Parts: sequence; C-alpha cells; structure tokens
Amino acid sequence: MAKILVADDEQLIRKLINDCLSKSGHEILEAADGLEAINIFKKNKDIDMALLDIMMPEIDGWEVCRKIRETSGIPIVLVSARSQDFDQIMGFESGADDYVTKPFSLTVLTKRVDALLKRGASPKEKKTENDNITLGSLIINPLAHEVYLDGIAVEFTLKEYKILLKLASNPGRVYTREQLLDEVWGYEYEGDTRTVDSHVARLRTKLGTWGEKHLRTVYGVGYKIEVTVS
Repeated sequence: MAKILVADDEQLIRKLINDCLSKSGHEILEAADGLEAINIFKKNKDIDMALLDIMMPEIDGWEVCRKIRETSGIPIVLVSARSQDFDQIMGFESGADDYVTKPFSLTVLTKRVDALLKRGASPKEKKTENDNITLGSLIINPLAHEVYLDGIAVEFTLKEYKILLKLASNPGRVYTREQLLDEVWGYEYEGDTRTVDSHVARLRTKLGTWGEKHLRTVYGVGYKIEVTVS
C-alpha cells in the first residue's frame, strides 16, 4: 500500500490517523512539526502522500506544502481547524489537493485518502518534457505543443494551451485563478482574473464533451481536470 507522511503537533491526532490508515495497510511516518515533516520527506523519497496540519511549530503546513511541491507532485491534504474560505484558498494556492477541517470523520478521511491515491496514478513518476500526457481520449505532446482528442488534432492559442498543459500535468489538483494568471501570463501582468475564466471557457468549448466532463470549475477557487483512473 502507500507510505503516508502525517504531520500534526497534536500527538492524539497523529495516533488516530495512524491507527486508522494503518488498518488499511498504509505505512505511516509521523512528524510533530513542520521542520520535522520536511526532513522526513527529504529522507524518504518513496513517500506517496502527505497529510499536513496547518498550525504547526517551526514551519506551518502551508509552507511545508510549498516545499514539497518544489520537487514532488504527490497528493497533499491539509487538515486544520481553520475553516474560513481564506484558509482553504491559501491551502490550494500552496499546492494542496484537498482540505479537511477538524473535527473530521476518520472514515471519510480514509475514503478521501484512497480516492487521492487512486487518482494520483504514480505521482512520484515525474513527467519529462518528452513524455506524452494521456488522459483518456486526450493526448498532449508537450515537446511538439500538439493536442489530440479522439485522434484528431485540436488547435489552441498559446495561452489556452499553457492552461491545458498546467491542469493536465496534475490531474485532480485545483489551481486558483491567481495561480494560472501568474504561471501563464506572468507575475507582472496587471489584468484581472476574468481573463482566466474567458480562456478556460474557450478551452472547454474546443474540448467539446471531454471538456464538459473533465474540465471542472471549483466554485470560489479555480479549475481542475478530473479524470477517474481505473
């Protein structure tokens, strides 16, 4: 099964999560603060997932999430008593795939962990620029900047293509409008996020039924590509 990093400064929470996920066959590595979590992650290159509390000593969960994202695309779940929209948006902007508020159901947490692990489809295997990205009937060739849907080439503007490539490279991960704006248009762009919405709308139209089914809007946050891995 999976090797999961669980970081929380509350020992009881770590024990409850450890006991629950261990019953499903997962191996759990525990960290009592953010700095320890980063050190454990660096020493264990085969970690499959991270569950991170936000308010931890030394380094908070948001920063731990960002550090992990610098080198890895593993699923990351932020677990916190902070339930405001701002906190959740901060979590997604840090690179988290999911956000769970305390108190939480261990049964529900286990299901979310299993779903993310299944969706991740070997997240440790990093794609290179030469690798095609295949999501069902959609194939993206990053080297040639070509996109095929049901074997037929689809034409996109450069901005549309960059948005699609970013979302398709990390299926299941939510990108905020601000993240897409920064990464596609650049940090110096002074327009508002509505331009992201208009580009995604055109992108979805060009992708037809595939786009309507898999290019999802996460209301109040941003966009993601959702593809079920069988």
